Amino acid sequence: MSFVDVPSGSDFPLQNLPYGIFSTALNAKHRIGVAIGEHILDLSVVKGLFTGPELSAHQNVFEQETLNAFMALGKNAWHEARITLQKILSSSEPALKDNAELRAQALLLQKDATMHLPARIGDYTDFYSSKEHATNVGTMFRGPENALMPNWKHLPVGYHGRASSVIVSGTPVHRPCGQTRPDDTKPPVFGPCRLLDFELEMGFLTGPGNQLGKAIPIAETQDHIFGMVLTNDWSARDIQKWEYVPLGPFLGKNFGTSISPWVVTMEALEPFKLPNPQQEPTPLPYLQHSDPFSFDVNLEVAIKGENMSEAGVVCRSNLKNMYWTMKQQLAHHTVTGCNIQPGDLLASGTISGQAPESFGSMLELCWKGTKTVDLGNGETRKFLKDGDEVIMTGCCQKDGLRIGFGACTGKVLPALV
Repeated sequence: MSFVDVPSGSDFPLQNLPYGIFSTALNAKHRIGVAIGEHILDLSVVKGLFTGPELSAHQNVFEQETLNAFMALGKNAWHEARITLQKILSSSEPALKDNAELRAQALLLQKDATMHLPARIGDYTDFYSSKEHATNVGTMFRGPENALMPNWKHLPVGYHGRASSVIVSGTPVHRPCGQTRPDDTKPPVFGPCRLLDFELEMGFLTGPGNQLGKAIPIAETQDHIFGMVLTNDWSARDIQKWEYVPLGPFLGKNFGTSISPWVVTMEALEPFKLPNPQQEPTPLPYLQHSDPFSFDVNLEVAIKGENMSEAGVVCRSNLKNMYWTMKQQLAHHTVTGCNIQPGDLLASGTISGQAPESFGSMLELCWKGTKTVDLGNGETRKFLKDGDEVIMTGCCQKDGLRIGFGACTGKVLPALV
C-alpha cells in the first residue's frame, strides 16, 4: 500500500507506476514523472534514491526531458527502477513519506501538470494485426472470398508511418485536405477530407536498439519492449482510398497519430498475459514463440460531439483480439537487419473483435457508410464531424487489481483551407 492516496477505481495504483513527461506552470522544464493515484512523482527530485547496482551510476537519466535514455538502459534497469519506486512510495518506507520538504517538491497533482510526448520518437511503424479488422475491410472492398490477402496469415503486415506527426493526447487535429475521387466516372478533386475516421490501436515503445544488419531473435524481443500506450491513428478514408494503390497509405495517415501520455510498462501488465492466439498456418520459424505475449486489455472509444453534454460510447474491444503478437511484430520488423532505436513507436493496427460493437473504426461501425452509428440523445454519425472529440480509454482488471492507461483524446478542428 502507498502512503499516497489512491482513489478506488484509479488507473494508477502502486502496482502500475507508468512513466510520462510533464511540466508545470511554475516549472516549464519537461521532466520524467510516474503516476500514482491522482499525483505525479517527479523523478528528477528523487533521483538520488535510485541507489541500486543498475541505476546508481545512471541517476542522470531521470533529469532528461524524454524517456529515451532510461529506456535505452534495458530491462534490468527498468526492473530495478520499478522495485525502487514501489519501495519509496510504500507506506512502510520513511525516505519520502516522512520527509515533508522532499515530499512537497516531489509530489504534485496531475491536474496541475501539462503532459507531453513521453519519448523522442525517431520512427513509427503501424501494423495491421487484427484478423477481424483486416477481414472486415477486405470484405468491404474485395468481397468475403478475397477478404484477406494471401500474405496476411504468414507475416505481420505493416507500413512505415510519419513520426513527426505523432502527438500527445489532448492535441487537436485539423481535418486534412487532399486528393479524393468521390465519383469514379470523373477526375479527382482537391479539398477537405469527407470521411475522417479514428482507429483504435495500442502501441509499444522500444528500449535498447539493435545494430544495423543484426536482427532481433524472437526469443529476445521482450528485452526490447519497454511499455505500451493507447494509440489513435487518425485516418482520412477517402484520401486513402484514392492514393493507396500500389504503395499503401500515405497522406491518408500522415497528418496525426495521437498517443496517451502515460507509458504502462510490460512488467505492470504481466498479471494480464494470455495464451497466444492459434495461428494457422504455423508461421515460419523466425516468427514462432510459445511464451504467452497476448494481453487482456479492455478498450473503449467514445465520441463527444460539439453540442453533446456527454460522450457516447461507440466501441468496446480488447487487445487480446490481435492475431500477431508484439514479439512477432518486432522480430519481423528487424529480420532484415533494420535497426530500431530507443523510443521507436510500433502500433498494433486497428483492434476489432468479432461482435459489431467491438469494431475499432468508424469505417467498420458504419460499414462503409451503409449504417449510422448511434451516439445517444439523437446524435448519429457515419464518420467524424468537425468539433467531435474522440476519447479512447483502456484498463486491465483481474482479482481486484486495476491497471489503467488513462485516456487518449483528440478533437477534430476544421480544415485549414
